[in-house]
Amino acid sequence: MTDLTLLGISGSLRREATNRKLMREAARLFAPDRFIEADLNLTLYDGDNEKADGIPAEVQALADQIAAADAVVISTPEYNKGPSGVLKNALDWVSRTKGKPWADKPVAVMSAAAGRSGGERSQAALRSFLVPFQPRLLTGPEVHLADSSNQFDDQGQLISEQYTATLQRLMDKLRAEALR
Repeated sequence: MTDLTLLGISGSLRREATNRKLMREAARLFAPDRFIEADLNLTLYDGDNEKADGIPAEVQALADQIAAADAVVISTPEYNKGPSGVLKNALDWVSRTKGKPWADKPVAVMSAAAGRSGGERSQAALRSFLVPFQPRLLTGPEVHLADSSNQFDDQGQLISEQYTATLQRLMDKLRAEALR
């Protein structure tokens, strides 16, 4: 059996964000040998700063984590019908690093939001943001966790069997892609 490393990326910085909980639940269901949570608390991208100072160490660390992972799971909130600025900023920064850390990387995308669509629009936008990087982006099953603040128990596990089953299918597909 191959040892697998899963990198989790939450588009929310809040410690108890529902997207962070969904990402951790995905990792539990994926059951990697090693799970790493990315830190997106990065300085805002500015081309002048990049020219003057180069790539910040924390950005390079994120790019290295992406490159080294066997698979990546991203959970995005929906802010004003799109992904968070934090997540977009991280993608912009990583695109400036050497090499192509996302190329051919198995990636699963999901979303959690307060509204009844569960972040569907933010997830669609995020998928379009990832296309230029040419990952092996899974097309489904789609996980759009609606009313997300009411979907987890005190241990951070999903309470809905339907959401859990869908997330398990997505993680099974991600594992299969990582092993391919």
